Amino acid sequence: MMAATAHNRFTRLLASVRLRRKSRLNRVDGFQKFLYVLLTLLGLFMILPLIYIFNHALKPYQELFVYPPRIFVQEPTLQNFTELFIVTSSSVVPVTRYLFNSIVTTGLAVLLVTIISAMCAYPLSKHKFPGHRFLFATILLTLMFAPETVGIPRYLVVSKLGIMNSYWGHLLPLLAAPVSVFMMKQFVDQVPNELLEAAKMDGAREFTVFYKIVIPMIMPAVATVAILTFQSAWGNLETSRLFMQDESMKTFPFFLSTLTNGLANTVARQGAAAAAAVILFLPNFIIFLFFQRKVIATMAHSGIK
Repeated sequence: MMAATAHNRFTRLLASVRLRRKSRLNRVDGFQKFLYVLLTLLGLFMILPLIYIFNHALKPYQELFVYPPRIFVQEPTLQNFTELFIVTSSSVVPVTRYLFNSIVTTGLAVLLVTIISAMCAYPLSKHKFPGHRFLFATILLTLMFAPETVGIPRYLVVSKLGIMNSYWGHLLPLLAAPVSVFMMKQFVDQVPNELLEAAKMDGAREFTVFYKIVIPMIMPAVATVAILTFQSAWGNLETSRLFMQDESMKTFPFFLSTLTNGLANTVARQGAAAAAAVILFLPNFIIFLFFQRKVIATMAHSGIK
């Protein structure tokens, strides 16, 4: 009799626990569904500027200046892109030359900054040479200076080196990237020293260790540095304004900044400016889509798994 009573109590208790657990799970599932809906709506709201910039480039002139502004184009056309190339067809420097300069300088900047930053971070992290702490502290100290404070010294260096009106004039000011060095060093710090020592004991040289072991393990940081450098170099105006007097050596962002300047009204060339803005934005968007996982891994500071 007592055994049956105890069994009934245990059964009721177990049923009560299951009921509470099920209620808790239902509340959690309901909250998760609400969170998914909220984040989806927030994500749709955040992509509105992207939708607008693409639609804006496809608007004919009668829609560009309509009030109130419309996000979606009613009569899409490629006339703005045609106008962009016609604007410079009669000038000495066509728009394709500006695009070519931007592509060359951006590609070389991404390659060189990534290599230089990695080669700087590796000895700072794994080779405790005399003064390495002071050197790293100096690199961090440069983060405190605003770009305007180094404008004059940078101009004097480029001028004295005689690289005005050349691709080196575009590249050299971008090669010193303290943020990239700092980011790379933080990841190289997490590479186990035992792994590097084992590779050296097996006969691997320093460059082999750096290229085949360190670089693959810090690929999230490498991808993030490449993206940040691409964004900085692709939208850079400073080198074209300060160091390039030859119009044929200037870049596409500079061309975009002067597209509507000096006109008698605010209507002319607005369609071409909208098309140029899409061309300037699109590479950044595509690059980020391809490497967003690496960027998230870097921001999460995942390190070695």
